[in-house]
Parts: sequence; C-alpha cells; structure tokens
Amino acid sequence: MIRKKELNMYKKSIISLLLLSTFSSLHAEYLLKESEREKSKIDRLPKHKVADMRLIPQDPAFYADQIKPFSKTKQKKLDEAFNQKYFQPWSLGKLDIPEEDFGWEIRFITKKPIYKEKGSVIPASVYNQWIENADYDSIDSKRYKAITVRRTDVKALPTSSSFYRDPRKTGEGFPFDYNQNSALHINVPLYISHFSKDKRWAFVRASYAFGWVKTSDLALVSSDFIKTFQNGNYAMAVKDNLRLYRDGKDLSIVKVGALFPISRDQRYLVASRDSKGRAHIEKVKVQKPDILAPKPLPFTPENVAMLAKEFYGEPYGWGGSYECRDCSATTRDFLGAFGIFLRRNSSKQAEDGESVSIKGLAKETKKKKIIQEAEPFRSLLYVPGHIVLYLGEYKGEPVIMHTYWGIRKKDTTKIITGRTIISSTEPGKERADVKEQSKLINTLQSIVKF
Repeated sequence: MIRKKELNMYKKSIISLLLLSTFSSLHAEYLLKESEREKSKIDRLPKHKVADMRLIPQDPAFYADQIKPFSKTKQKKLDEAFNQKYFQPWSLGKLDIPEEDFGWEIRFITKKPIYKEKGSVIPASVYNQWIENADYDSIDSKRYKAITVRRTDVKALPTSSSFYRDPRKTGEGFPFDYNQNSALHINVPLYISHFSKDKRWAFVRASYAFGWVKTSDLALVSSDFIKTFQNGNYAMAVKDNLRLYRDGKDLSIVKVGALFPISRDQRYLVASRDSKGRAHIEKVKVQKPDILAPKPLPFTPENVAMLAKEFYGEPYGWGGSYECRDCSATTRDFLGAFGIFLRRNSSKQAEDGESVSIKGLAKETKKKKIIQEAEPFRSLLYVPGHIVLYLGEYKGEPVIMHTYWGIRKKDTTKIITGRTIISSTEPGKERADVKEQSKLINTLQSIVKF
C-alpha cells in the first residue's frame, strides 16, 4: 500500500513532468556546438596596428597571475544581484524607463539630416513612417512578459533600415548605424510595452537595454514558464560564437555571456517559440562540456585568461552589430560570467561599480593611481564614450583590453584599429601624428572597481 508521503511525491513528479511537457517540443533535438561567426563586411574594415600591439604581450594569460581572487561571500552577493537584475523585467508591473531616456531617436532623425550608408539623404517622408509605425501613443498598453528565442538586435526605431550621420565626415558612416541600439543574447527576459502598428516589432525593456525587437525573435511567457526557467541555477556560455541547432537547423549564434538555466536533472534549458508566439522550454545537449560553465565562474587566473582570450581580436561591432561587440558589450559579457552585472552603455557601466576619480591628474600620476587602485580583470577604466578592462601592469605601465575603434590623429581622423586589442593607456604614442590631448591616458576619468 502506498503511503501518503510517497503518494504526494508521486503526484508532484507527475505534475512536474506535465508542466515540462507543456513547454517542450518532445521530439525536437536541440544541440549547442562550437562554430564560427559568419564573415561580413565588418571584417573588411581597416585594422591598423600600433607599436603596443607588437611590444606588449597580447595573450591575456600573461597578466592573469596578477589577479586578487574575490571572497566567496562577495562573489555570491554580486551574482545574486546579477540574477535579480537579469530577471527584473519579469517582475515589472509597468514600464520603468526614465522619461528623460525617451525620445532621443526622434530628436536624432528630425533635427539634422540622416543618411543611407552610401551618402544619400533619407527624406522626411521615410523617417516619418518609422515614427508613425512606432505608435508611441500606445506606450505601456500591453505589459506582456516575454523572452528572446535567438540572439537579436535592438533597434532605436521599428525598422531594419540603417541610418547614419553624414558618411563623408570623420567618425560617421559605416559601421555607426544609429538605429543599432544594442543586441540581446538568447534567453533574455523581456517586458513588452507595446507593438508597432505593423505588429512586426515589439518595444521591450530588457535587463541592460531597451528598444525595438522583431516579434519573430521573442516569445510570450506564462507564469509556469517563469517558475521553471527562473530556477536560481544558471550556466553561461564561456566559448564565443557557438551555434544552437534544432534537428540540424541553425537557430542562433550564441555568444559568451548568454545564460542557460540548469534543470534538476542537470540539463541546460533554452526558450523556443511556437506558431502562436508562445514560449516553450527545451532541453539542450552540448557538443563539449566546457563550452558552458556554471555561474558565477570562479575568479581564477586560469578562468580569466581563458575567457578574455575569447574576445581578443573580435571586430568592432557598433551596438552589437554584425554578431560582434563594441567596448561596453565586451566588458559586460566578460564580467557577466563572474557574476558581475553591467548595463548597456559605458556611461551606465561607470556607475555600476565603485568609482575612483582620476580626472585631471597628470599623466604619470594617473598611471600610478591606476596600477595602485585598479584590480586586474575586474576593474574598468572609463572615459565618456569608451570603457576598457584593466588587465594589470607590464614594465610599469597599466595594460588594458578594449574593443577600440581607433586613435585620434592631429588632423582629426583616426588610426582605425577596429577590433578588441591589448594595449597600454597610450596606444599610438610612438607616432608623431597622434593627438596628445586625445590619448586615452589623458582622457580617462575614473576607475570602476568590483
């Protein structure tokens, strides 16, 4: 005869199985495996070198022994804060984006001319259709909860069209598409404010960015889905440019920083979308066990060296475009694996940790302050518009890893490096044509510590 306790456990098991089967596509096989990012025109951009890239060790492992480990208590606290912020969109009852953050995109396209990539002006008749499609009168009318089902771009306006400032001017044109607001990993919780008039786009608030996402790239979640997915036990991709397949079909690129819940039976979970736009939970097989790692990743010399190397050499992808990263996406995805949450923009990231001002210090004094105060592989250095990861020192010089567009010259043009590099805080110092006032060391304003 089955005892009451055993019967209750049996019932719970049956309910759990029923819930999982409600969400899962039982006959589909999901596989995560190593792959490569598809080459694109971003790979054809100039990638100049300066002396630092030849004279300073370019392997992150060289600097890894300089780290000071986190205490377990501190890392656990940081990771708990990461999880709370990551899943926050599912706990919102209304849109919480500050009013002052709205409307920049309207002002941007209406106050000065905007251009196509090849230099022709985009007429008002076109961009007014984008604004009309955004249906801003309907802000916060839906209040749905959703999740990304693939890596997806976040647009400033509900259109796939790119827009630029005058491409003939230095620092404008490709790849600086101002409609490219950000990019979201697969499995990112979302709050949906409303939809565009053509229903092809949703205005979403994610943990670290907001804007317009294609509705085909997200799925609506139920309370049961949230309960199963937000289980407190997570892994992150620690190898870059993985690919997720369903029955052999390519579903999405998966970058370092993508989060996967771990089920009770130690399987990785991923969200899928059905024909009605509803989210389902799928179990994923991994081709190699070391491509994902439980979060937070222990902060060891081996781990910081392994992870940093995944970013090195990646082309500069403004706003996460072309499946690449810009400076703040690199710092966010690197530190995320160790349980440190960062927001989208460099200015926000500068506020996410303990800030130590170095503004106005003389060059050599500033360098000494950085070496004295910054923690290798877990401190950032910030200047408005750019943020970098501090790696440690080499021959008395602070060394950084950063996704860097280029070095300002005296004639206002730039020496385009166009990728993630390791350098001193004075890249290009050997060149007579580099503008002294624009050197990073002279513009850096703060150390951001975790």
